[in-house]
Amino acid sequence: MKVILLQELRGKGGEGDVIDVAQGYAENCLYRKGIALPATKGNLKQLEERRHNIQKREIKRVEDAEAVKAMLDGKQVSIDARVGEEGQLYGSVTSTMIADAILDQLGITVDRRRVELKQPIKQAGVYVVDVNLYREITAPVTVQVGSAEDIARIEEAEDEGVTAEEVVAELDAETAGDDEANAPADALGEELAEGELLSLAEEE
Repeated sequence: MKVILLQELRGKGGEGDVIDVAQGYAENCLYRKGIALPATKGNLKQLEERRHNIQKREIKRVEDAEAVKAMLDGKQVSIDARVGEEGQLYGSVTSTMIADAILDQLGITVDRRRVELKQPIKQAGVYVVDVNLYREITAPVTVQVGSAEDIARIEEAEDEGVTAEEVVAELDAETAGDDEANAPADALGEELAEGELLSLAEEE
């Protein structure tokens, strides 16, 4: 069925657009949330009467979105996160965290729902994430994920032509080396602890 959008419906259209949707979706979602009206003859007539004002608002929305895109395009933010084995994060980076980082580091407010992150980031590294600003207007933002040390090493390595994945692999190797170096000391500690328990048992 046809409906008249009262505001932007991502991927479908904006205010004043007449689109086709499933009847159940229109009745159970769009009408209830005030996103659309049924495309009746009366509503279509009112739409034409308001078309000029709608177009003025549309121009303003597009201009605002383009202005934010100019500020975001090519920018980068960093998210400090603990990195575990094989570059895996303790937890994950979400669209909300990215939106917060954009606000804190760039001073630009974006709706977390417009950060196009198909799934949370769970690996340290460098990512390019699109922020949808309005309709088809998007801005790519580089997101560096990892501890401050990890991010610094990734930046330095990129200047030398080394990928972020190779840096993470190097960090993993160093972590593994530290674990192996500590293994003898750990084993000695266990032996001493066992010896103390035996001594206590003999005294009793």
